Amino acid sequence: MRKGLLATIALTAMTAMMAVSGLMSGAAQAADPIKVGAIVSATGPASFLGDPEKKVLELYADRINKAGGVDGRPLQLTVYDDGGAADKAASFTKRLIESDGVDVIVGGTTTAATMAAVPLVERAGVPFISLAGAVVIVEPVKKWVFKTPHTDRMAAEKVMEDMKKRGLTKLALLSEDSGFGKSGREQTVAVAKERGIELVADETYGAKDTDVTAQLTKIKNNAAAQAVLVFGLGQGPAVVTKNYRQLGISLPLYQSHGVASKEYIRLAGGAAEGVRLPAAGLVVAAQLPDGDPQKKVVTEFTKVYEDSFSTEVSTFAGHAYDGLMIALDAVKRAGGTDKAKLRDAIEQTKGYVGTGGTVTMSAKDHMGLTLDAFHMVEVKQGDWALVK
Repeated sequence: MRKGLLATIALTAMTAMMAVSGLMSGAAQAADPIKVGAIVSATGPASFLGDPEKKVLELYADRINKAGGVDGRPLQLTVYDDGGAADKAASFTKRLIESDGVDVIVGGTTTAATMAAVPLVERAGVPFISLAGAVVIVEPVKKWVFKTPHTDRMAAEKVMEDMKKRGLTKLALLSEDSGFGKSGREQTVAVAKERGIELVADETYGAKDTDVTAQLTKIKNNAAAQAVLVFGLGQGPAVVTKNYRQLGISLPLYQSHGVASKEYIRLAGGAAEGVRLPAAGLVVAAQLPDGDPQKKVVTEFTKVYEDSFSTEVSTFAGHAYDGLMIALDAVKRAGGTDKAKLRDAIEQTKGYVGTGGTVTMSAKDHMGLTLDAFHMVEVKQGDWALVK
């Protein structure tokens, strides 16, 4: 009888231990981190895009973890700086996939970096939300690839829409010899034909050029030109802007959304006065009408960013915020980090109001923004002003 009692006690103890073990296993599983990888150009020629992106990703990962994570799971953020080099972006993407085992990747500051990562994420089946501008990233649609910024095509459309309002129909184009600049040029040429805008000059410059007066002199001497559009990012457009004023060119000057940051105004100085470009509502948050659905989002984001870093918010910071929030919202809706389910949830994003606009994606649209999400802004007295 004693043996039977001991056996019963032992069995009861073992059952209890197994139950506790199961509970601990479940708790550990529930607390498994959500692994978010990022590749940004925090240094190098595109640093004024990538540096705020890195800051935002780190800031919000920390804020989310302090608030308890996502469905009780902490974020584990791994960020690599590609310095603006596409080969490094590819190498870091491979590391994120194979060594770090990330669930989703947010990043690719530049088009070149993004396109270097695309074949790797497509082959591995890892959701990837790019922060770069070129339309080639999402057109044609790639199964695992999404993006948050407006496209270069949209920028060209918005610029030409504004030209028509001003009675201008002849455009001189100056594009950067980079992934973003090349794609921007292609889209500008295509949109010009559709919009009845005549392209009367087509010049290029190098991303690291310190002087662009030769190309600008050709444009200045072109009697047909009525306006100039510069398609580039980083420091190059600021160099162009300074040279433009030095040559005394009086034609309206447009830039793309690749310079929608106060850093561009700082780099170009007074030469930026009067420059127009399409940008997200984030850069003119206080000027948006109260009824705008973005108003609350961009106002709150601006305050958090500027309080945290003591510097003006930029569009590029917003791109990173939107990318991270879209990814984490998809994790909630997917019920976890199964990559296929997570990919599907990102694609099913509907009505997300972010810093770039209201996002509604689909199987045919992996960006989800319309032209209405763009605002035409102008540099006035060293700041952005909404063009009415």
